[in-house]
Amino acid sequence: MLKTVHPKLPMRDKAATKAYYTEQLGFKDIGVTDYPEYLMLKRDEVELHFFLFKDLDPLENYGQAYIRVQNIETIYRYWEAKGLIHPNDPLQTKPWGLKEFSVLDPDHNCLTIGEDA
Repeated sequence: MLKTVHPKLPMRDKAATKAYYTEQLGFKDIGVTDYPEYLMLKRDEVELHFFLFKDLDPLENYGQAYIRVQNIETIYRYWEAKGLIHPNDPLQTKPWGLKEFSVLDPDHNCLTIGEDA
């Protein structure tokens, strides 16, 4: 039986990734031990893991995670006020019946946020 998933995404700079996710997106560091090349973050029931990839070219990064949420409009307005929304993917109702928007982190990992329309 599958229970949960924790995407592992690349990061170039652990401090920058941690700052973006904790200060901008509201995640918390849940690492019990501070590993220099690994980071574990959580917000509500969503956990994201990151591995160090110093030579990552952000423009060549295709790291992605799809996060289902409740109250998407509230999250959207909060992150929009911080200037975090991807300019090509604002909040929209998609033809497949979901409301979605996206953000790009400093390494161009794309987080798509979605909720049933």
